[in-house]
Amino acid sequence: MRYSTQIKPISYVKAHAAELLDRITKEREPIIITQNGEARAVLMDIYSYEQAQEKMAMLQLMGGGENEVQVGPPLTRHDVYSEFASRKPVVSALVPGKRQDPNAL
Repeated sequence: MRYSTQIKPISYVKAHAAELLDRITKEREPIIITQNGEARAVLMDIYSYEQAQEKMAMLQLMGGGENEVQVGPPLTRHDVYSEFASRKPVVSALVPGKRQDPNAL
């Protein structure tokens, strides 16, 4: 990915929001939004966001959380996946007017 083509000022984002949403959904590459010449935010599609959140949760689970250190027998890969699967999934943003199951991934 070339970040130089993914950087847009906030005025461009305001004027081309629908176009940018189509672009990030299709290309799955984030847009870096600048304000007064400084990077301020990242616009990304919901699928990529959910994947990133799930990866973060898995890494935290495997690492024992942010500041927790647990001493005990090592966990098997099956134990880790079972624990991860039992957690509540990230809920997607719902599309107005469209019925969706908020628990479906």
